Amino acid sequence: MFFIFGISNKEKELDFRQVTECPSCGVYGSLEAFMVYNYFSLFFIPIFRWSKRYFIKSTCCGSIYTIEKDLGRAIERGDKPHISPSDLTPLASNYNRGRSCNNCGYPLDPGFEYCPKCGIRQN
Repeated sequence: MFFIFGISNKEKELDFRQVTECPSCGVYGSLEAFMVYNYFSLFFIPIFRWSKRYFIKSTCCGSIYTIEKDLGRAIERGDKPHISPSDLTPLASNYNRGRSCNNCGYPLDPGFEYCPKCGIRQN
């Protein structure tokens, strides 16, 4: 008899969206919540999870923030708490204060007339 088991990690997007002004770039956008955890599986069926961590991602500039576990658990349960800037601890800021593409947000050099990533003409 043999057993197939494993330990892995997973990212799960939570059902949460809040429209607000981004603390990093100051543009109106959405905050989305997701959870990262480790799990043990037996015959490809997850048995239990541990080490849950909760994060918020800003859709306008892609900045990522950590939040307290209590607030993350409330979002996971389906509650819709209001997240204020004081609840967010910056983890990674992708905000570039220079010129960026109007379509995809790719950072542009000042002389670019077209975006090198998506090809859209810039104003």
